[in-house]
Amino acid sequence: MQQDNCHPAFHFLGNTQIDALNVEVAEFEHKATGARHYHIATDHDENVFLVAFRTVPEDSRGIAHILEHTALCGSERYPVRDPFFMMTRRSLNTFMNAFTSSDWTAYPFASQNRKDYFNLLDVYLDAAFFSRLDPLDFAQEGHRVEFAEADNPESDLVYKGVVYNEMKGAMSSPVATLWQTLTKYLFPTTTYHHNSGGDPDCIPDLTYEDLCEFYRSHYHPSNAVFMTFGDIPVEELHRRFEENALARFERRDEQIAVEDEKRYFAPVRVEEAYALTQDDISQSTHHVMGWLLPRSIDLDELMQAHLLTRVLLDNSSSPLRAALESTDLGSAPSPLCGLEDSNREMSFLCGLEGSEPEHAAAFETLVLDTLEQVAREGVPMEMVEAQLHQLELAQREITGDGYPFGLQLILASMPAAIHRGNPVGVLDIDPALEKLRELIKDENFIPGLIRRWLLDNPHRVRLTLRPDAEMADRREAAEAARLAQIKSGLTDTEKQAIIDRAAALEARQAQIDDDSVLPCVTLEDVPAELNLPTATELASGPANTTLFNAGTNGLVYQQVIVDLPDLDESEQALLPLYTYCLTELGCGERDYRANQAYQSQVTGGLHAYTSLRGQIDDEQSVSGYLVMSGKALSVNSEKLTSLMAETMEQARFDETGRIREIVAQQRARREQGITGSGHALAMMAASANLAPVASFSHRTRGLEGVRRAKALDKRIQSEEALKALGHELAALHERMKAAPRRFLLVAEEDHEAAVLSQVEQYWSMPESADFAPLALPRTRQSVGQLWLTNTQVNFCATAFPTVTTSHPDAAALTVLGDFLRNGYLHRAIREQGGAYGAGAGQDNGDGVFRFFSYRDPRVEGTLSDFVKSVDWLLDCENEEQRLQEAILGVISSMDKPGSPAGEAKSTYHSSLFGRTPDVRRAFRQQILSVTLDDLKRVAKTYLKPEMASIAVVTNAKTAESLPDTLQRIDV
Repeated sequence: MQQDNCHPAFHFLGNTQIDALNVEVAEFEHKATGARHYHIATDHDENVFLVAFRTVPEDSRGIAHILEHTALCGSERYPVRDPFFMMTRRSLNTFMNAFTSSDWTAYPFASQNRKDYFNLLDVYLDAAFFSRLDPLDFAQEGHRVEFAEADNPESDLVYKGVVYNEMKGAMSSPVATLWQTLTKYLFPTTTYHHNSGGDPDCIPDLTYEDLCEFYRSHYHPSNAVFMTFGDIPVEELHRRFEENALARFERRDEQIAVEDEKRYFAPVRVEEAYALTQDDISQSTHHVMGWLLPRSIDLDELMQAHLLTRVLLDNSSSPLRAALESTDLGSAPSPLCGLEDSNREMSFLCGLEGSEPEHAAAFETLVLDTLEQVAREGVPMEMVEAQLHQLELAQREITGDGYPFGLQLILASMPAAIHRGNPVGVLDIDPALEKLRELIKDENFIPGLIRRWLLDNPHRVRLTLRPDAEMADRREAAEAARLAQIKSGLTDTEKQAIIDRAAALEARQAQIDDDSVLPCVTLEDVPAELNLPTATELASGPANTTLFNAGTNGLVYQQVIVDLPDLDESEQALLPLYTYCLTELGCGERDYRANQAYQSQVTGGLHAYTSLRGQIDDEQSVSGYLVMSGKALSVNSEKLTSLMAETMEQARFDETGRIREIVAQQRARREQGITGSGHALAMMAASANLAPVASFSHRTRGLEGVRRAKALDKRIQSEEALKALGHELAALHERMKAAPRRFLLVAEEDHEAAVLSQVEQYWSMPESADFAPLALPRTRQSVGQLWLTNTQVNFCATAFPTVTTSHPDAAALTVLGDFLRNGYLHRAIREQGGAYGAGAGQDNGDGVFRFFSYRDPRVEGTLSDFVKSVDWLLDCENEEQRLQEAILGVISSMDKPGSPAGEAKSTYHSSLFGRTPDVRRAFRQQILSVTLDDLKRVAKTYLKPEMASIAVVTNAKTAESLPDTLQRIDV
């Protein structure tokens, strides 16, 4: 009982044991301030902390977002310029970040090391409650004007700022623009009407004084929610909260909250434009409809909304998704299809992309007619039960392969805490699921929800977002005119003030802070061993089967791993489409909709992908596999095994209409993903000719893959070409069926015998005596490329050929990436250059070292900074502390835990490519032994400017001012 350990400064309010998650959740209130604390007690040693504030902007100047950045730039106890980023490298954290949402701002971290956890807790508490908010940090992180030539008042004025450039990049995405525009109309009077991240057109209007006042009014314990997870006693946490922050505050009676939205009495229909800078803007219009639903803090209505959304939109057998996928009004369902449940009131959304403006009314009719039909005819009970099964499975699964598991639980329950609801109930959904099981017995339950929440709900918005090829030019001209007007009104004194501030900021960015005021861990705190799961020795069972026993909370995970056969380039190009179609099309007697419905009934998901890597001693020698992966509750493990075997043996590629829909959807998703992952795509392009797997990645999922997806979509407009594609996919599948295969199983010990016998019963091994494995052409050449797309910011990458894992220099190159980022790149490219992010790293699989920048206003300056970072390194002396920080960063990344199933899969697949546990442990020891001389030696050896391979994602206008030696390629 956590009640017995409650600190005197806190009231114990109650606790709940959640058996499905094997945790106990307790709620506390700080007596003096009223701050709430929710503690999720568990035996996990990855402890998580989060403090969140209700932040309710009243405009789109980005005040909450800029404050999130600025608050981390120095505090009362830690008066250094950049404690947050300094702690990322003085820590063994498994997660550190800060988030700004539409109505809250949160500061979370996680660590497996207790000393490290409390170090981070001290820094986070001081940053949150006692931030310095230096005006120069506001200028750096938020916005400022400077002269293009910093000390020349005759040069043009320009806007700078990290958040300003971040949001320019974010709003380059049509989907982000679509969401912000929809919420502007769906919420006409509340905070969701505004862009909480900041609209680039509005950010320059934010003043430093307004920022400070927002901090004083919002960052107070009475407006805070504390959430923790792990095995640290709650009294110890309370003591730190009290001594380091809360004891200095008194209760504030003013309550910050979001009010209910004023409801429309009739639907709203609106058309707006977004910038799309390309010659052909046809079939680029988005249509979306949004409904305002009840409050998200009503747990029963929240679960009903999730069930309704899954029934209507989950997969191709869902009626509304089926209508959106099969209509000729657009190319694919909108990425906004689904339920938004984190705001005070929920929203149901659906839409189409790849359309034309004149289809708006027909789109609305399609949606309403489909909903009317479902309300009139109902839905099959097995479909409703399948989606209830999906909700149960999602509740039981222990995740943690992206965000830490504890943080995922905290983030799932936090909206309820922010809106003063019941966050414990959001985690303990079994009672709500039981209620749903009773409700769905009434065949009118789902139709009733559709009528009440959708068909008879007048608070509905239909938005059409059409492309405008000239909008970007108009926006740029307006910005230039605004800056010119500001400049024309400046006095000489004001001009000098701008010059002086730029100089002061540059001096501040260059200063060396005394980092000894910050707590840190050292190499002595690093665990001696890398803990990896061990496969169970099988005395019997199917050949080529590996099994891991893991605490999966009643789930079973299965994979079939197929050796990729030798494929020509056209077959390789088909692999992304093939792997998606394999589990999305029909199977045996079931068409694709029936197959999707059956998958939902018996599994938690079935998908396929390819996995390729170079050998640990030669990046030119490649191994590749097709992986089909599935999961299910243990009671459905036999059905999962049967379905996976049936999919491999009887997958159908004759549903050409569905194939065309999938191609269009894949094209749309890839195009939309460019500005969100531009740095990764730029690095892929820069590395593409340096290693076979890098080349494959660039061609199948990189920028060249985007171009090929667009070309394929155009090529199959004729029925003849579409049928030919179906035949090509079927032929490729036949080659996969004949290839050698092996099996990976992850389950709890009680289910081991059953899953092994099921694999033996349903799977057979193909005859493959003459099998030839995949071989890719050797390549080791550099490129110089500009990839032109619709973006307001740039993504720069430079790659150098290096070595693979087994080479003695691989460890030093791995540490070098963190060393250069921490010591030079962060300051030069983010703080001084204004990019949202920058870094460097070694890829031991491809034998490549890569630099990158993210949402960057510069190109040539950044590429120059990549080179200068090496010069800086070679001049470094007596940097043992910085070296230790880089090593800690690498070790922290290597030791980061995953979910029980995720760790088993990772260990298996690493071993499949020669990265056995012994190899990984030996490499970890090499990391711990790297010296500064090693870093200098490998930098001089491998990072030679003449060997650089460069790729930049940018726009056509920026490209006009860049060297002609760089090849221009339109995405």
